[in-house]
Amino acid sequence: MGQPITLNVAILSAAPVVDGRLGEWSGLAEKSLRAEVQPALEKDPNNQTGFPDVAIYAGVHGDRFYLAARWPDTAADTNHRPWRWRGGSYQQDKKIFDDGFAIRFHMDGDYDTCMLSNKDYRVDLWRWSAGRTDLSGLAEDRYQVFTLNPTEGAAEHPSSYGTVYILNRSDAGDPIYTNRKAPKEQQGEVEPSITLTGKGSGSIVDVTAKGEWKDGYWNLEMSRLLRTGHDDDAELGHGKTVSAAVAVFNHAANEHKSVSNTINMVFPP
Repeated sequence: MGQPITLNVAILSAAPVVDGRLGEWSGLAEKSLRAEVQPALEKDPNNQTGFPDVAIYAGVHGDRFYLAARWPDTAADTNHRPWRWRGGSYQQDKKIFDDGFAIRFHMDGDYDTCMLSNKDYRVDLWRWSAGRTDLSGLAEDRYQVFTLNPTEGAAEHPSSYGTVYILNRSDAGDPIYTNRKAPKEQQGEVEPSITLTGKGSGSIVDVTAKGEWKDGYWNLEMSRLLRTGHDDDAELGHGKTVSAAVAVFNHAANEHKSVSNTINMVFPP
């Protein structure tokens, strides 16, 4: 990856409506950046995103942080591993994924741009998905821990430093959605594989988010309190400089994404 890039977080005169329409950000060109994302894995045949530019805006109004992002995508993929009626029963289509966007903020430890480094650190992860969280008006609030020390429940990844353990967990609280079992009787040719709970609560629902696909672009807005009081969330604002990075998913999941350089977000006092 390249050198870190700086984004000066603006003080907003009014709170944007989190609706995926970015007209309210048009006067903040000097407080935005264009971050080129690139495939997280070299020569990844399952990466559909490539090397696009992502326009990113960031601002603070009152006690809330607002983020907007815009990136090219030829189609809005809003189904995620749906159930398809085949041969008299529903079978899950495991090759269909929704579009998505994620941003991670450094919380503690020795932050590194690379997820497979020899450093121990923890990040706050906001993950929006077009087919899973968008209808709820939220993003999943999660956290990740990266370490060379064996960790219960962590995924193991080989690296040049040995095994890197990555723990990826939802923040505390009730989930936004749950996996839906296959219907026993035919309802339609294609049925969703997730069900919105309508009762998400706790730290997992700290982040409001809404996307809109239009004219070959995804437009996304996200917002969260600068300080939530939860120990699984990064503290933002108040003159801090917080290292962050974004990832874009195009009809893909897990490691099949494109990621940015480190973005150093400079918050106003």
